Amino acid sequence: MSTEILDEVLVDPARARIYAEGWQSWSPATWYAADGTGLRPDEDWQHTMRFRPGTHVAHDAIQAEGLLVVDPGDGGAVRCYGATDPVVVPTLTARLVDDRVLVRSTGPIEATRAPDAETALAQYADGFTQRAYATVPGHPSAAPPTVWCSWYRYFEEVTAADVLENLRSFDEHDLAVDVVQIDDGWSPGLGEWLTVADRFGSLTAVVEEVRGAGRRAGIWVAPFLVGARSSLATEHPDWLVGPAGRNWGDALVGLDLTHGGVRDLLAEKFARLVDLGIDYLKLDFLYAGAMPVREGGRRAEDMTGEEAYRSGLSLIREVVGPDVYLVGCGAPLLPSVGLVDAMRVSPDTFHEGGEDGSHGLRGLMPLAARAWQQGRFWTNDPDCLVARPTYAQRETWAEAVTDLGGLASFSDRVADLDDRGLRQVHDLLASGSTAQPFGADAVRHGARVAADELAARQAVHP
Repeated sequence: MSTEILDEVLVDPARARIYAEGWQSWSPATWYAADGTGLRPDEDWQHTMRFRPGTHVAHDAIQAEGLLVVDPGDGGAVRCYGATDPVVVPTLTARLVDDRVLVRSTGPIEATRAPDAETALAQYADGFTQRAYATVPGHPSAAPPTVWCSWYRYFEEVTAADVLENLRSFDEHDLAVDVVQIDDGWSPGLGEWLTVADRFGSLTAVVEEVRGAGRRAGIWVAPFLVGARSSLATEHPDWLVGPAGRNWGDALVGLDLTHGGVRDLLAEKFARLVDLGIDYLKLDFLYAGAMPVREGGRRAEDMTGEEAYRSGLSLIREVVGPDVYLVGCGAPLLPSVGLVDAMRVSPDTFHEGGEDGSHGLRGLMPLAARAWQQGRFWTNDPDCLVARPTYAQRETWAEAVTDLGGLASFSDRVADLDDRGLRQVHDLLASGSTAQPFGADAVRHGARVAADELAARQAVHP
């Protein structure tokens, strides 16, 4: 990775701090002490699915993808180093040498100064957004809804009956749910596209009942990757780009979003979803659209991974139109600006097996650190509130979702909630979602929470 020194910042080594942005939704993002080193993946699959694929992760520096901020800690101006183009996202590093932070980059960035970190991040977000949105006619502007999601209660075993049971419960308990979102599990597997799993039941009937109840229908899709054993992968090997990790018991492969066949398929399938009456789409595992090409391979069109990714996401936005609410997840952050209404800014609240909350709050650190993005890049999706009594983290998570989230969603079977859980859900939904930017105090609070979470992690895993 070829880098050039951009700057040498004189700092107070004991008080200076550095913000490092990650590549995608699930990547680490936090404020580090200036003498720290960045978080690193433990396994190859983590590098692919949580960091920036194909990019070395520094072991002796703090590394960022596209955005790095240095607060010298001595009262001097805060320095911000950021990408200016959604498809040109350099890797930056910062390393403390004596009383100076050396900042390096693999490509062009804009360097600015501000009196404090909150101002620096707000100014960067506003400028980047203005440039990114200028390339997107009719960019997203929809008001964020409130959402019920099936995932954290039913996982891949969700059925039409489960969805309809909760639909009835919303009215019974006066829960202000705008969108009923069916998550992963409605389809038999990646690469099978709009095939509905036999055990799920009728997707069409569910959508009709949801809309008939005066609510909106949403659905989960992972449009930019397929399973290596899927019918699409075996029938169209020329549509594939490179390895994208592993999940669902199968190797994952990214799609070539510049290939005419892939683009035609995406256009057809998303048009069908909209025609079905679905107007809320959770687009997951989007990082696969920017995967590096496997050795000896190439994309149909000569584009970088970032260019291909943005072209694919632009296609979806064009096909579904401005009235469909798009939520990105597992998505390259800067290349997505201007194309989604909301963005998951954290990893999943928990995975299957962690339903009791004993594994801690996986998403709190990046959610808190990325508070500055709320209302500027998009509406921040903190992931779902889980309020049932068996989830040990429900009090702490409810506070985080309320204070640091923009998109209000929950993911419980309503019948599983006790009085306390029902109150938490009711209060979250009654407050509603917001597209307004957070003020400096909230961003400052988020930075403190993120730094505290990092310190707690490092105390357990030094």
